[in-house]
Amino acid sequence: MSIRLRLALQFGTLLVVTLVLFLMVIYFFTQHTRREAFTQSLFSRAEVMGHVYADGQVHADSGKVASYRRYLRQLYRTLPAEEGRVYNAAGQLVFREGQRSFSRPVPAAWLQQVRRTGRAVLEPEHNFHETVGMLYADPRLGELVVVASSVDEDSRQQLRLLRQVLAVGLLAAVVFTGLGGWVFAGQALRPLRRMIGEVDGITASDLGQRLSHAAGPADELDLLATRFNQLLDRLEAAFAGQRTFVRDASHELRTPLTALTGELEVALLQAERPSAEYRRVLQRTLDAARQLTSLTNGLLQIAHASGDPSQLAMGPVLLDELLLLAHEQVGRRYPTCRIDLEFGEGAEAGAFTVTGNEPLLLSAMLNVLDNACKFSVGSEQPVTATLARRGGRPTLLVADEGPGLAGADLEQVFVPFFRAAAARAVPGHGIGLPLTARIMALHGGLVQLASEPGQGTRVWLEWPTTAGR
Repeated sequence: MSIRLRLALQFGTLLVVTLVLFLMVIYFFTQHTRREAFTQSLFSRAEVMGHVYADGQVHADSGKVASYRRYLRQLYRTLPAEEGRVYNAAGQLVFREGQRSFSRPVPAAWLQQVRRTGRAVLEPEHNFHETVGMLYADPRLGELVVVASSVDEDSRQQLRLLRQVLAVGLLAAVVFTGLGGWVFAGQALRPLRRMIGEVDGITASDLGQRLSHAAGPADELDLLATRFNQLLDRLEAAFAGQRTFVRDASHELRTPLTALTGELEVALLQAERPSAEYRRVLQRTLDAARQLTSLTNGLLQIAHASGDPSQLAMGPVLLDELLLLAHEQVGRRYPTCRIDLEFGEGAEAGAFTVTGNEPLLLSAMLNVLDNACKFSVGSEQPVTATLARRGGRPTLLVADEGPGLAGADLEQVFVPFFRAAAARAVPGHGIGLPLTARIMALHGGLVQLASEPGQGTRVWLEWPTTAGR
């Protein structure tokens, strides 16, 4: 079922139910109002009949009685099937006048109820027949019960006509709202059909197209187009980054593989070579293999750090203990590099606990310390690593006194495989800082870097505040 048809049906159903309930309220209110009016009319006629009967009994000559009876017959002709009865204090029927063909017996218990309450309506009644009774007290005749009954033929006809009018009106409303709902749903979904046509024209090789916005005030479909365009922006950036990453990774992998292949081919050119030459070839081959292994590990770590945070094993991590572990590993890698550790303000127990993935956070620290040591070779100044709380957030500052970076290079240091001009003489692949930035972003933190040529480099790793601190 199409959305257009579903909207039209839902709108039509809602309106029909609302109309049916509203028309039922109108009908039953009209029915109740007319019945109340007819009941009051019967009570008034019963009171008149009581006056006429009492007066006729007081002046009980034949002429008066005949005159009263003619008056009552004339009165009863105004309503269909009208009948009047009078019961004395003993409950005996003492007077009866009207159309007896519609007469119904009156229960004695109901007559007693009329005597107790003063007036009552006989229930239940059917087919618009109504019977009322009222107590009429006369000082000479005692307490009389006057009963008046009739058929509300006028209400029967009027309510029948009202039902016909309401039924025709409901049918017309259903037809009109069904057609109107179909037309309006089509107009409302026209921008959506246009968006579907535009989406069909977007392919993986052409992500530059965007959904157009409808003229007029912004609505939910316009907001959907905006969100979809933002998604396309992210996809286009991701595809471009992926192509750049594959291109750069292929280039970086080609270098050690070319060196490895070249050394082996040279070693096989001569049948017999001195053992020292073979050792040199094997050493260069080993260096190229290590470089290839390091690059491969870096690529795997970047892929791991670019994944879904919900898929990573997260838990409490003690940054101070992690920094000590990173210091030990970097110290074995660079025995001549001196790294001074400092624990600043807020160094009490548990002050540097964050939630994260310990292997990835260790890799981020190792990358920053590794870079500091690589670029401090030949410098007499030590590398300093300060762990403190800045603005309530755990922060690690790593400072070195290396050659520093130019302003143009600072804008590119977080691009994978970028090597600054001052760093090309230093072994590396340009994936340390980009990997660190992705790891910190994965943990809700950030990386900041400040450097000037000849003034060294400062790198800050900042984690979000741990809940409860």
